[in-house]
Amino acid sequence: MCAVQAGARSFLESARALAPRIREAAPLIERNRELPRPLFEALADAGLFHMMVPRQVGGAELDLPTYLDVIEELGQADGSTAWCINQGGIFATHACCMPPALAREIWFGTPRAVVANTPAPTATVVAVPGGYRVTGRQPYSTGSRHASWIAARGAITEDGAPRRLPDGSPDIRFLAIPIGEVTLLDTWHTYGLRGTGTHDFEVTDHFVPEHRTFSPTAAPLPEYGPLYIINRNTLFAVGDAGIALGVARSSVQAFIELAHAKTPGYMTAKLDTVPMVHYEFGQAEALLRAARSLLFETVREVWASLVASGVLTMDQRAALRTATTFALRQSAKVVETVYNLAGASAVLNSHPLQRQFQDIHVITQHVQARQAHYELIGRYLLGQPTDSRYL
Repeated sequence: MCAVQAGARSFLESARALAPRIREAAPLIERNRELPRPLFEALADAGLFHMMVPRQVGGAELDLPTYLDVIEELGQADGSTAWCINQGGIFATHACCMPPALAREIWFGTPRAVVANTPAPTATVVAVPGGYRVTGRQPYSTGSRHASWIAARGAITEDGAPRRLPDGSPDIRFLAIPIGEVTLLDTWHTYGLRGTGTHDFEVTDHFVPEHRTFSPTAAPLPEYGPLYIINRNTLFAVGDAGIALGVARSSVQAFIELAHAKTPGYMTAKLDTVPMVHYEFGQAEALLRAARSLLFETVREVWASLVASGVLTMDQRAALRTATTFALRQSAKVVETVYNLAGASAVLNSHPLQRQFQDIHVITQHVQARQAHYELIGRYLLGQPTDSRYL
């Protein structure tokens, strides 16, 4: 095994080694709505938040098939933990399109550095000498409780007017702010993925120097590898789908353990002897295997082609969107099936199926899991005009 393969394999080994600890902590993660500090530190020390950072600035620049293996393994242990890793990890691919000095400052300037961000460019950002003044309350900042930096996001205003890029579009920037300089707001009150700590944050007339800003659409620097040819929406989707598959597999295992032990009310036989259970559970297993096979096969095929050619085609982007959407939506069906088969046992907060049911249904509310992606794929395959942002 070459050094690169050995390095990649070590991340999967780390995920497997940490999985029992993550699984044990899952109830605490859910109750406190954040990762326990010792667990976060163990994940960070294993390099799991920096798997996708370019190798030249200190990251692992992991190949996509291995990353999918790792994120699925973490998803089996706990959906919230895996979600934090994926959101922080894929956002870190921005390191490929900024000056290396800034990438090193942000992701390696302090121990265990993680950047939380916001998906919406809603901040007010005013150009001033040397940088920008930022004001705004911004939502959905996953992992904000363990982050080192917050990346605010907004369109630049200069001399009272929106600043435009050469193509006429608004100049939208991320603005990196040390975590101690923002106000975190306790807003993440949900029934699923509670442990992600996806809170809002707020800043008021806060100065950010020019060198700590970067564009969400900047092209990767040419010296970096094939990973950064893949658009970030697709990378997020691959990770989200891997997490969903992990949650679904974990729910199947939880149901097996329950079915062996439970005799349903008003019945004399155990749950694992009921013919209708056999039928529906068998279908769920087939569905999960099909979804997983399509995703992993597509990722491997696209990755091999990308490494060889340095080009990601629109057909390949459509194939990845097909596979990720299918994995996300079918994983939810699998969890729903075993949840329904489990009966009243699954409604208790103390049972893992309750957490898995809630987690998967927050995952499917995310933009990457929209059922409308099937329409997008169909339009593309039939040669109709298509908005390619999510291909």
